[in-house]
This record gives sequence, C-alpha cells and structure tokens, in this order.
Amino acid sequence: MKTTIQIFSAFLILTACQGQVTKEEKEALAKQPANIVKTAIGDLTLPPPYATESKTKNSKVIGWPEGKTPIAPAGFTVTKFADGFSNPRWSYIGPNNDIFVVESGTRTSKNQIIILRDKDKDGTYETREIFLAGLNRPLGMLILKDFFYVANTDGLYRYPYKNAPLKLETQGTKIVELPAGGYNNHWTRSLLANPEGTKIYIGVGSGSNVGENGMDKEIRRAAILEINPDGTGEKIYADGLRNPMGMDWNPANRKELWTAVNERDELGDDLVPDYITSVKRGGFYGWPYSYFGSIPDPRLKAQHKDLVKKAIVPDVPVGPHTASLGLAFYTKDAFPAKYKNGAFVGQHGSWNRSKISGYKVLFVPFKDGKPSGQPEDFLTGFISDNDKAEVYGRPVAVTVMNDGSLLVNDDSGNTIWKVTANK
Repeated sequence: MKTTIQIFSAFLILTACQGQVTKEEKEALAKQPANIVKTAIGDLTLPPPYATESKTKNSKVIGWPEGKTPIAPAGFTVTKFADGFSNPRWSYIGPNNDIFVVESGTRTSKNQIIILRDKDKDGTYETREIFLAGLNRPLGMLILKDFFYVANTDGLYRYPYKNAPLKLETQGTKIVELPAGGYNNHWTRSLLANPEGTKIYIGVGSGSNVGENGMDKEIRRAAILEINPDGTGEKIYADGLRNPMGMDWNPANRKELWTAVNERDELGDDLVPDYITSVKRGGFYGWPYSYFGSIPDPRLKAQHKDLVKKAIVPDVPVGPHTASLGLAFYTKDAFPAKYKNGAFVGQHGSWNRSKISGYKVLFVPFKDGKPSGQPEDFLTGFISDNDKAEVYGRPVAVTVMNDGSLLVNDDSGNTIWKVTANK
C-alpha cells in the first residue's frame, strides 16, 4: 500500500509549473471586480490581481539610537532584555526557564544557539553562553523528555539532553531529512510538540513563489509535517501553506493547531494578505493554485480546479506582504484581561510593496476560543521613515515568558525586547 507521502509526491511531480501572464492578461485581470471573502473576523475585500503594479521596496535597517525602544500601548513598559546578537531570529523557553536564542538567517549569522539562564529567577539572566554551534541555518527548538531537538534547514536533529547543561556536548542524530534551498529565504523550519508530547510538527516553507521552479521541487514543502518523537511515522498534516512559520495551540482547545503564514508575492500591493489560521488535519489552504479559499492565482492557468474548489479560507488576514512569521497565544495573567488567550503576531516587514508594511507586532483578540475582532497594533515604532523605508529593526519571534511578559526578537536590530505590564 502506498503511503500518504508517496501519493502526494507522485501528484506533485505530475503538476506543471506556473505559466506566464501577458501584459494584456494583466490589464484584463485588473479590471475584474474585487473579491469578497468571509473570514472568521468578517468580510475581507480583495482587489483583483494586478490592480497595482508589483513593486520592490526593500527596507534599510539603520539600528536603534541610544535610549530608543519600540512603543507599546499605555500601561506597558518596553525594555531591552538582551542585545549584541548576530541576527537573533527565534527564541524558545525550556522547562526550567532557560531561554534559547537562535542566531541564523544571514550570511554573517553564526548559526548557533545561545542560552540565557536566570538562576535566581529575578527576571534578569546572569549567564549567557554558546549552547550549541556549527549548525546549518537552525530555527525551531524543542525539549521533549530527555532530548533537545533542533530544526536545521535541511533536517531535524535530536540530541540527548539531561540535567539542563549550559553547553550541549552530546552527539546529535538527524532523524528527519528536510528539503532545503529555494525562493526568498524560505529556509526556516519551525517546531512544536503536541500537549501530550507524542507528536512533533515541523513547518516547512515553499521553495518558490508559486511553483515556478516546478512542483517536483515542492514535495513535502508549503506544509506542516507530523512525526513521532523518534522521527518515524511522517505524515503531511496540512498543505497549501506557502510559508508556515510560528505555530501554537489554541489555549481554549488544545487540539487546535494555529500557524502564521507568509503568503505569495508579485500580484500587487494588496495581494495576497498574510494570515494566521487554525489548521485542520488533511486541510489544503490554496498554495500555489489559489488564495483565500478558491480565488485562483492567474499564473497557474486554472490548474487543479479540484484542489482550488476545496481550498480552506484562512481565519484571520493580517495584511499583505507583512512577512508575518511569529505567533504566540497569551496564556498568562500578567497582562490586562483583554489579552488573555489572544494571539500575538510578529511581522518582519514587506519588500514587495510600494509602501512598506508590517514592521510591528499585532494582537488578535479571541473570545471562547475564536477570533473576536480585528488585529490591532501592539508593538510599533520600528519604522524610522516610511518614505525612505528606513527602519530601526525588524520583529519576528514572539515568546510568552513564564512571568507573563512578552519577548520580541528583533533580528535585524540584534536585540530581544521585553514587554511588561505596569503594576
């Protein structure tokens, strides 16, 4: 009997890559009416493809002036938790409150994990050491039983881990081979265990924008993979997710997986919005054939109408080209009650837009386990000059600490910020 992965792989290999859209076709598409999509937080109006020209506008990181910090709402204080990193892309808090920080993602990154230890639990770390070095573009980290897991771009590694060492000197084993390389730095591999610790989930981004390299290069990509803790039993939990990054469990329903997804480029300023969404087992979310449900991507020339028809509409749009990567539900009690069980979203910021967007942390309110309102700005002040596209830094990972404060990794600013509610 063929496995799910074998069947899925065969299907992808038979799939043609994207077609070209002529100037005349773009002009005709731009004249089509807007699409209105029903999402979990209300109707979303999406312009037709090519309503605006696709633009490239990269931001310039100028660094943080002395004494300047991001801006949180009234009632919160923002402080510099740690700095002096080399692209601190992601953070993970261990069971004993150790904070692990991955330095990866750029040519100058050290591709290592730093450990910060607050032994006396006064909110300030006393120890900062290199925990594990010599990695290949790591991102996701996980401690499960007596093992420390690291998701490199090309594979998931497992290391024996006992007695909470400050330096990991055990030999790691690659337990899952992962596809590497591809478009626009979709190198990240995020990790999450289920609450029971019996399954691990790996977020793997696409190797292209919309399959332009051939869909045979997209096998086991644009998907969330599910494995056993020893690397066996791999299944595709859900696919059609162009770049699923941050993952977390809905605190009101610990069996409901959520992820933040980086959507596709080059359809215009306002297409396609990034989103956060609940993820259904076996669900298909459109990429590359359609977006926000069954709106076809014109570059795919109406391929796989059967998949387009069943594509799931994501729950919460969070703005086009915002590079929404971080996701964390707020489960503590230190923040005001409105934040309880809501979701924070780290937006790394745009490049494919005439006016820059993102470069902030959003908050999405939830009630009774469901999104209950529009996303709202929570941590801003990263943009120095909109017209010049100058930014102080770029937020990415969001991590809830055990004391209820929020850590925000600013990888381009080489800083981790801490947001605390005033007493």
